[in-house]
Amino acid sequence: MSPIRTYQVCNVRQPNQNNWLRTDFVPRRSVLRVYVELKFSVRDCASIPNIPGSCKETFNLFYYESDGDTATGAAPPFRENPYVKVDTVAPDESFSLLEAGRINTKVRSFGPLSRAGFYLAFQDLGACMSLISVRVFFKKCSTTIANFAVFPETATGAEATSLVIAPGACVSNAMELSVPLKLYCNGDGEWMVPVGSCTCIAGFEPSGENTQCQACSPGTFKSKYGGGSCSPCPRNSRASTRGVNVCPCLTGFSRADSDSPDAACTTIPSSPQNVISSVNETSLSLEWDEPVDTGGRSDLVYNVVCKKCAHERAPCTRCDDNVDIAPRRLGLRQRKVVVRNLLAHTRYSFEVQAVNGVSGKTPSPPRYSTVNITTNQAAPSAVPTVHLMKFTADTLSLSWLPPDKPNGVILDYEIKYYERGQGMSHTVTAQHSAAKVEGLRAATRYVVQVRARTVAGYGRYSSPMDFSTSLHSDPQKSVQDQLPLIVGSATAGLVVIVALVVMAVVCLKKQHSGSELEYTEKLQQYISPGMKVYIDPFTYEDPNEAVHEFAKEIDISCVKIEEVIGAEITPGSSVSVSTVMVMTAVEQDYRLPPPMDCPMVLHQLMLECWVKERNLRPKFCRIVGTLDKLLRNAASLKVVTSNQCGDLLQVGGTLPGHHRKSPDEGSQEIVRQQMSQTLPIRV
Repeated sequence: MSPIRTYQVCNVRQPNQNNWLRTDFVPRRSVLRVYVELKFSVRDCASIPNIPGSCKETFNLFYYESDGDTATGAAPPFRENPYVKVDTVAPDESFSLLEAGRINTKVRSFGPLSRAGFYLAFQDLGACMSLISVRVFFKKCSTTIANFAVFPETATGAEATSLVIAPGACVSNAMELSVPLKLYCNGDGEWMVPVGSCTCIAGFEPSGENTQCQACSPGTFKSKYGGGSCSPCPRNSRASTRGVNVCPCLTGFSRADSDSPDAACTTIPSSPQNVISSVNETSLSLEWDEPVDTGGRSDLVYNVVCKKCAHERAPCTRCDDNVDIAPRRLGLRQRKVVVRNLLAHTRYSFEVQAVNGVSGKTPSPPRYSTVNITTNQAAPSAVPTVHLMKFTADTLSLSWLPPDKPNGVILDYEIKYYERGQGMSHTVTAQHSAAKVEGLRAATRYVVQVRARTVAGYGRYSSPMDFSTSLHSDPQKSVQDQLPLIVGSATAGLVVIVALVVMAVVCLKKQHSGSELEYTEKLQQYISPGMKVYIDPFTYEDPNEAVHEFAKEIDISCVKIEEVIGAEITPGSSVSVSTVMVMTAVEQDYRLPPPMDCPMVLHQLMLECWVKERNLRPKFCRIVGTLDKLLRNAASLKVVTSNQCGDLLQVGGTLPGHHRKSPDEGSQEIVRQQMSQTLPIRV
C-alpha cells in the first residue's frame, strides 16, 4: 500500500508497438564491464480479454557508448542500430488482473567499454509492464593487505571470467622476499592466487594479524628480517631506542668482527699467571698458566715478545729476527715456548701476552706478564769450513775461519781426522786457525773436522771435508798451484756432461725428422767408435798415464808430451810448431766454435771458462748456479747458435797457415788437421 514511482506501458490492443525509454548519460569511470539490475512487473497476456495476437510479455535492453552527454530527442535515433542490444528480458512471474503485482528482478552485464560513458535504453514491442527501478553498478576487488603487502582497489575485467592483475607494495618497515608482488581479481570482485610476499625488516616484528610491522621496544632488538619477534638485548649490551637491530655494547665491552649481533659483548683477558723460565746456556724455555679472567670468550691465544736489554738503565729493545721462538711468536694456543739463538751473557726481558677476539677493539694494550733472565756462557758455534793449503805424502796443511758466534774467547781448536772408511779417529789441537797434520799415509784420503773451545766447552764440529795426501814425497805445492788443475778438471767435466744432456734432448726432438741419423753421421767424421769423451787427469797419480789414456785412440806416433801439467813454458823447452800455433791463436782470442745445435747460452758459458786471465774465469759455484738456471728455464736452451758446423777457432780468425773455406769444408778440414797434429794437453 505504499506508492512507488514507475515507468509503465500497456498498449497491447494496438499492433506494431515500438516504445523506447532512454536513461541519462552514465560516466564510465574507467570501468570495463557494467552490471544492470532491473526490477519490473509484467501482466499475463492471457488475463487481458479481446486483444490481438501481438501482445508481448518481454522487453529489450540496449546501451549506447558516447564520449560525452550529447544525446537529444532525435539522436541517436531510437532503433536497434546504433544501439547495442544486451538481452531480451522476460519475467520469471507475470500477474493477472485479480492478483497483486509480482516484481521480477533481473541482472544483466555488458562490456568491454572503451568510451567516456554510455546510455541505457529499453524497448517495448507490445507488453503491459511496469519498470520499477534500474540500478547500474560495476564489481571490484577492494583494497586488501596480504603477506605484509598492500593491494589497491581493482575493478574486474571486461569479461565475467577475466582475471585482472593488481600489483602490490610492502607495508611500512617491510621488505620484499620474492618478486613480483601481485594478486588476481576475478570477475566476481574476489581476490585470488597471491604471488610474492613481504616480511618485516630487522628491528621490527609482525603485528595486526600480519598486516603491519611494528618497531621493537627499548631493551629489545631483532637482528634479522623475517617473521620472528623481538628479543631482549644480550649480556653486557643495551638498547635505549625503538626499532634497533643490534644492541650496543656497554663501556669496556666489545664484539669481535666474527661475532653475530645476537652474541654477548665481551672484554679482553687478564694477564697470564705463573710464568716460569728455565735458562740453558743461550736457550730458554717459558711456561705459564691461563689467565684468571678470559674476558668471557673461548678464542684465547698468547703472544711472546722478546726484548734485549743492553745495559741495566738503558731501555730494552726488540730482539733481532735471528732469535728463534718455537713453535711461533704470535697466536699460540699452547702455553709453552722454547727460545733459541740468544746471545751469551746478555739480559733479556720476555712479555707473555693474553689476547682474544676483542683485544684489537679496545685502545688499551694487551695485558701481559714479564720475566727477566740472563743467559749463560755458551759454547761456540760450528767452524764454517776447512781449507787445504798444502799437502805432501805424509802431511796436510789446513786453515779455517773462526766460528760465526764465538760466544766468548776461543781457547783452542781441536782437529779430528781419520782415514776414509776407517772407524778410528785421531785428534790434534791448535792455538790458531791453522794447523799441520803430520804422520799420515801417502796417497790416502782423510776426513777432517774442526771445532772450537771456550770456557763453556767445545762447540759443534765443522762439516766433514775429504783431503788426500800425495803419492810421492814431492816438494809441497800450494793450493794456488793446484787450482788450475782442479777448476779445469771440474769445469771440463761439467761442460761435457751438460753438452751430452743437451745433445740427447736435441736428438730426441729430431728423431721423427731423421736428424738423429744426420747428427750421428757428422759426429763419426770426428770421433772413432768407443772413444772416451772425457778423461779426468785428477784421478791419475802419474800425468804420463793420463796422457796415454787420453790419446790412445790417436796414432802413437803423433803423441808427444810438450810440458808437465801446470808448469810454465821456460826458455829452452821443447815446443812443437802446432803448440805455438794454438798458443799464437789463444793469445789472439781465438776459441773453439759451438758444437752443432749447441744452445747459445751454454756456448757463452763455455767462452767465459776459456778466458785467458784465470782470475776472470767463473768460479765453480757460479758455473753450477748458471747450469741450474738453464735447466729450470728450458726455453733458453731452445735458442741455438747459427753455426751448424763452425770453424775450429772462433772470432772470425783462422789458424796461422790456413786459408778460410766454406763453413762445412773448412771446419772439417781444420778438425782433421788438428787431430793429426801434435796438440798439447791443457786443463
